[in-house]
Amino acid sequence: MDTCVIVTGTIAIARINRQIGAKFVFSFHEFVKPVFGFLIFCPLSAFVLSIFQRSRLPLFVAGLGLCIAGPVAAAEQPGSWALNSDQARYTVPAPLPAVAPLPQLAFLPPPPAAPRTFAITPERKALLNTIRYAEGTWANGHEMGYRTLFGGTLVNSLERHPDRVMYTRRYASAAAGAYQFMPFTWNMVSQALGLSRFDPQAQDQAALFLVKRRGALGLADRGEMTPELAARLAPEWASFPTLAGQSYYGQPVRRFDDLKRFYEQSLAELRDTGVPTWENVAIRKVRPACNDNSLACRLESIGPRPISTN
Repeated sequence: MDTCVIVTGTIAIARINRQIGAKFVFSFHEFVKPVFGFLIFCPLSAFVLSIFQRSRLPLFVAGLGLCIAGPVAAAEQPGSWALNSDQARYTVPAPLPAVAPLPQLAFLPPPPAAPRTFAITPERKALLNTIRYAEGTWANGHEMGYRTLFGGTLVNSLERHPDRVMYTRRYASAAAGAYQFMPFTWNMVSQALGLSRFDPQAQDQAALFLVKRRGALGLADRGEMTPELAARLAPEWASFPTLAGQSYYGQPVRRFDDLKRFYEQSLAELRDTGVPTWENVAIRKVRPACNDNSLACRLESIGPRPISTN
């Protein structure tokens, strides 16, 4: 019975002490709060507990511990009651400082989108022919080069990339087309350019996309085959030599002199045929510049002369 009274009294005094202490603790300083709580509520707690038991010494010690716990817990509340010279008032805690917004991350702008259609100039067409020559799909310019699989087998349909692995004595590859596109390369290019077929026009556009991707389109537009241009294309087409004259992938490679000779011959034929070419804007056809010594070319170079009014 005595034990129950002690426990019940202890819990009651703890709750009363906590509630009262939260309202009447002096809030001068964090250290002053528990000190004044001790001086005010310790005797009260000890006195009430001593009523329930004749042996006052153990209950006095228990009340002493509870009176310390109550004011300390009350002092930790976000707001407290403060006593000044005029009247009691409730002190509202100061608001937390505003958190500065995180600085916006600086993102690099996306690379410029490739044009949906590349212009086919004599210089670019000569480079495409040279790539076909290096890859073994030139076939004297015949369209069957666009149907060639790795190893020389031809496909009947150009609806899509064949994606078929072919084997030779030393190598195996799924490359196909005039420029020997690997399946994953073709998927990347066709998505970038919106190509739905594997026909010759689509293959030419895809090859120019890869030339531009290697940073070599500007060099190709100069109209000359240089070691730098060949080296830029070496990681894309293993048959092109690096500056060291070797294949980028350790495969059979064409000699640079052979590529240069083929390119120059192809470019000369394209420029002499007089076939209309397309400007970059692809709006109107423009005939090649006149480059012979005929009378028509001389008159064209002079242009119309203004008529004198005198």
